[in-house]
Amino acid sequence: MKEDTLVQISNRIKEKRREKNITVQDLADRAKVSKGLISQIENSRTIPSLIVLIDIIRALEIDLNVFFKDISTTSEQPLVLVKKPADYDPFEKEDAIGFFYKRIFTQSVNKGTVDIVLLELEPGANRPMVQTEAFEYKYMISGDVEYNIGGDAYLLSKGDSLLFDGRISHTPKNTGTANAIMLVIYFFENKEA
Repeated sequence: MKEDTLVQISNRIKEKRREKNITVQDLADRAKVSKGLISQIENSRTIPSLIVLIDIIRALEIDLNVFFKDISTTSEQPLVLVKKPADYDPFEKEDAIGFFYKRIFTQSVNKGTVDIVLLELEPGANRPMVQTEAFEYKYMISGDVEYNIGGDAYLLSKGDSLLFDGRISHTPKNTGTANAIMLVIYFFENKEA
C-alpha cells in the first residue's frame, strides 16, 4: 500500500472519529487496541494490520465500502500542482500542545512518499519525544527552536536547516518569545520490494 494512501486512511479515521464525537480512548476501547496505537495510526506514525484496521472501521460503525470510498490508490497527479495557503490541510499530532501543522503536499515519488508540512510552534510549545518512520528535513522560516534528537540539542534559527532519521526519538521546543515556523519534509521509504 502506498504511503500517500496510508495518509489518506489515517486522516479518514481521525475525521470520522471526530464527526462521531468519539475520543481516541473511546475508539481504542471499542476496537480493543491501545489509545497510543490509535493516536499513532491517526498521525501516520504506524501502519495498522488489516485486521486492526477493519476493527477500527467497525468500531466507528462505518461500512467498509463507505469508509474507502474516494480514497485514491492511483498516482495520476498533474505534473504541476499549485496550492494556496487556504488549501493547506490542518492536522494535529498526539500530545502536542501549541503545535499547529498544515499539510501542503503528499506525493508518491519513485520508491517512497514525500509529505510536505508547515509547522508553527507557540512559545513554550511542548510534546513528548516521538519517532517517525521517515527521514525528516526541517527548514526554519522564522523563530528559534531547540531540537532534541536522541538526547542531543540542536539550536535552529531563521534560515537554518536540519536533516535526520525520524526513527531516532526527537522533539522540538520553541525557545523564543514569538511563534516559530518551519517547513518540514518527511521522506517515507516504500518498504515493498
